[in-house]
Amino acid sequence: ARRIQGEILPSDHAGEQIWIQRVPVGVVGAIIPWNYPFALVARKVAPAMIAGDTIVLKSHEDTPLSALAMARIFDKAGVPAGVVNILTGTGAVVGEALCASADLDLITMTGSVPTGKRIMSNAARNLTPVSLELGGKAPFIVMADSDLDLAVRSAVTSRYMNCGQVCICNERTYVERAVYDDFVEKFVAASQALRIGDPLEDSTDLGPKVSLAELEKVEKRVAEAVEQGAKIIIGGNRPEHPPHPGGFYYSPTVITGVRPDMAIVKNEVFGPVVPIMPFDSFDEVVGHANNSRYGLSAYLFTNDITRIMRMVNEVAFGEIYVNRVGPESLQGFHVGYHDSGMGGDDGSHGLETYLRKKTVYVNYSGAPTSSLMPYGG
Repeated sequence: ARRIQGEILPSDHAGEQIWIQRVPVGVVGAIIPWNYPFALVARKVAPAMIAGDTIVLKSHEDTPLSALAMARIFDKAGVPAGVVNILTGTGAVVGEALCASADLDLITMTGSVPTGKRIMSNAARNLTPVSLELGGKAPFIVMADSDLDLAVRSAVTSRYMNCGQVCICNERTYVERAVYDDFVEKFVAASQALRIGDPLEDSTDLGPKVSLAELEKVEKRVAEAVEQGAKIIIGGNRPEHPPHPGGFYYSPTVITGVRPDMAIVKNEVFGPVVPIMPFDSFDEVVGHANNSRYGLSAYLFTNDITRIMRMVNEVAFGEIYVNRVGPESLQGFHVGYHDSGMGGDDGSHGLETYLRKKTVYVNYSGAPTSSLMPYGG
């Protein structure tokens, strides 16, 4: 980019300026997951190229062809060889080797918490900086004064988009008790109306999970919830007549009767399953929202400006959506707290990850500067 700006600072000496320059970080190692294999290539490659970096990106082993297709586009667009480099293979082999490389100046990764921790461990050997966007367990809060129909539509969209395979998805829904029954009734009806099918068809509302292993993880989460006393209102199974018999489909699932200590409330599901819980006060639901090791995205539906501002100030999440759902905007800053990561993506703030600062002292007076240090060295 031609317009990455630095700063000029006043010096303590006459005839001198101090420049803070933003310069490319160097060689970027990037690792992406399978849930948005095209978009996440762009999210990593674009800021690296804007900053003037080169990038080595490892695609997920379940979706390698998307990254290779993007590489072909870069090549046809005239991107010089060696600027964008794509690796394929497993995380245990290729990913581990990439993150342990002493040739990297930055590692940026989107993925799970366990993978993020392994990357940090490998990066620590070379003191390589890391930027991690990890999992989420987004609370979706509905107050009695909200537009209930809007809240229901938004909750359905936020839970089921991409079959729930999104880190900012509605993972746990909290509804003020006065409208709880009405909300559940409307949400269940909307969930039952979803059309399961081929995600390439326009008529499809809910596609499959990415793999059998991921499907079985969802089934395990639901089984645990039932064992702990939760009640399945709808779903909780694979469709009886899936559009493709070999597809990894799971029915939209609504669960009630859950407690805050249950695994279904604490752990990321990453599938079309939502626990819905009542609450009695805003103080109570803020406590529930913050009772998580994750801190990526949170949602609030209300028309009360006081509650909106309290949500902004009291809930420890990097992204807060009020009376709307995601996804995030590219000009924003996608950032998580706690186990949801460190650093961030998108916008001018995300670009800073791919730059580093250089301080330049320019004495143009021709005279020596006197030391202000309290020692003579």
